[in-house]
Parts: sequence; C-alpha cells; structure tokens
Amino acid sequence: MDWNDNPVQAAFRKEASDFIERELPARYRSDQLGPEAWGEDRHSDDPQRQEYSRQWVRALVARGWIAPGWPKEYGGGGLTSMEQFILNHELAKHNAPMVGGQEISQIGPAIIIHGSDDLKKEHLSRILTGETNWCQGFSEPGAGSDLASLTTRAVRDGDEYVVNGQKIWTSNAHHAEWIALLVRTDPDAPKHRGISFLLVDMKTPGVSVRPLVNMAWDHHFNETFFEDVRVPVKNRVGEENRGWYVSVTLMDFERSRIRQAVSARRHFTEIADYLKTEDGQKKSRHKELTSLRLEMADRFIETEIAFNMALRVVSMQARGIVPNYEASMLQLSIFETNQRTARSEARLYGMYSNIWSGPLAARDGEGIHGYVSSVSSTIAGGSAEIQRNVIATRGLGLPRG
Repeated sequence: MDWNDNPVQAAFRKEASDFIERELPARYRSDQLGPEAWGEDRHSDDPQRQEYSRQWVRALVARGWIAPGWPKEYGGGGLTSMEQFILNHELAKHNAPMVGGQEISQIGPAIIIHGSDDLKKEHLSRILTGETNWCQGFSEPGAGSDLASLTTRAVRDGDEYVVNGQKIWTSNAHHAEWIALLVRTDPDAPKHRGISFLLVDMKTPGVSVRPLVNMAWDHHFNETFFEDVRVPVKNRVGEENRGWYVSVTLMDFERSRIRQAVSARRHFTEIADYLKTEDGQKKSRHKELTSLRLEMADRFIETEIAFNMALRVVSMQARGIVPNYEASMLQLSIFETNQRTARSEARLYGMYSNIWSGPLAARDGEGIHGYVSSVSSTIAGGSAEIQRNVIATRGLGLPRG
C-alpha cells in the first residue's frame, strides 16, 4: 500500500486545502467549534451566525463540494472515491464544519438511485443549498439493532398512506423539515420484506417530536410519534414493500469515516497539548503513574490504526470494491478507540474528572463531557455486537449461532 498521494491526488489535495483556507469563514477556524457548528448556526437566532452558515454553503455549492460524491447532473461534484476521501480529509484537518449530514451522504443518494423524477426535482436542489434539514426515522423502541423488526404501520388509503407508530433515537428531528421513514406496509410478509421507504414532511398533522436529553445534557436525540399521518403515495422511494433494499443502499454511502478517524487523532493531540500546560501538569497524574503514560501510548497507537483502516476502506472503494466487513472493522475500531481514549483521559485527571466546569475543571470540562458522551459510541449507527457479527460471518466465515 502506498501512503503517499500520486501527482494527481497531490494536486487535488492542494486545491482542496487552498479552497478551505480561502473560503472557510473566520468563525469556523476555531478549534473550539465542533463539526456540528454549521447546523447550530443555521438554527441560531443570531443573524451573524446565520450568515456564517450561508457563506460556507455558498462557497461549497459553487464548487459542487457540498455533495462531492453526487453526480454532476444532480448538482454534485462528481468526485471519485479517492477525491472525496481527500476532500473530507482536508475538511477534517481544518476542522471545517459539516454542511448537511445524512441528507447529503445517505438520503440524497437514495433518492438519486431509487426516487422518481418528481422526488428528485422536489428535494435534491433544496438539500444541496441547505434549505432543508433531514432526519432518519429508522429505530424503534423494539427495533434498534434488529431494524427489520420495526412495527410502525403505513396503510394504503387511495393515493395516501396512513402512518401510525413511534420512532426513537431520531437524531436532529427537532431541527428537521423532512424525515426519511421506514414503515411496514405488509405485516404478513417476512420481516425483511413488507417494508416501504417514505419521505414525510415534519409539518404534517399527526407528527410530534419529544426531546431525549442524554446524560451529558446534550439534546441530539428525539422520540418521534406518528398518529394517523397521511403521506402521499408519490412520496415513496422505490417500490412498495422494497424499502429494506433502499435503506441498505442508503447505509452503503461514505463508509471511509475519515472525519471520525481525523477527529480521533485531534482528540488525542488536544489531550497531549493540555498535559504540557501548567494547568495540565497540575491536574494530571501521568508523571506519577507509569501505567497512565503507557495507557496513553496505547491510545495513540489505536488512533493511528484507525486512520490506516480508513485508508484501507477508501483504497477498496477506489478500486470499485464495496467494503463490507472491512467497514464494520473500521467503525468498531474508531468508536471503541474514542471510548477508550475518553476513559483514559478521565483516569489521567483523577478526582478532577468529576468537575464539569469552572476553574477546577480539567481541560475546561471537555474530558468528563467526552467520557459521558462516549457511552453511546458503540451503539449508534449499528451496535458493536452487530459489527462483530458482520466481521465473524462475512469476514471470518464463521457459522451463525
């Protein structure tokens, strides 16, 4: 494997880096802001923050880089897998905020592949300009990792479906204008069949959202309820009862996770830099305990392994190979590394790790916030157990138990 860019890739990397240096608004150049900053600014009451978000959108749209992997005919950049990787790598290195999210990387591509011409015309351009935010209505209280067990029903009534049910862990539902919804349209079919994929306006009567605040006091997740919600049949993506296959397509996009790999590197670097400060020297126990220094050395090695696994996945994509168990290995590596790094950091600070804010908080409380937030890392996007099952059956060829 060649870790270096070839001349064409090097030229594109410089182009991407120069673009970010030139166009990234001043607000987003701070390391204190996370990748969610753009979404927060878009919904802010501060006109200046809203303008920052629009400025960054306009710059990306002008290059087709708001959706770099979409075909040019739909307003995307038409970039190859390797070019997308390089662009995402540079964006992550500069800590540039993500514009859009799952609507760009997942929902939009599903509409492109499976949607009608009317759905493409209605939604794709609005997704590209950041005019609409989306969320996914997949998981339910009784259908998380076993998504095919979902029970939210959609009953055909003429030119409409009548939807009843509940979704949970709906990320960003409180900001979303639309939801991509998996519903059961044939309760008598085998569980992977009889599912349809609907696009639902969140302002439709009968849709309600209830916040789920996590134990880090962050509001990202929600419960979403549907009571006699009427959805036009024309809003179905793909064939009736074939929604499972649409959702599989949706989950196959952008699997290199280069942003998360770079973020894991950055997280480790932030900890190391803090330990060199006077405050870090005072509140950390790494000089007293060799075990902590060795533990942090392990964390550094793990971040490098995750980064190289991301390179492996994108190199497969560049050769036209669809990553399968390799993507599961990468996801498991990154998310477990994030958990272990957060837990190691908490041990570094000892009792200081109990303090969330104020002058006694270690690293401004970022360590304890990351520790608590990381608990869900190995659940979101497919639990660690599911990823291990994929690795075992598809990667190692082990029989199903």
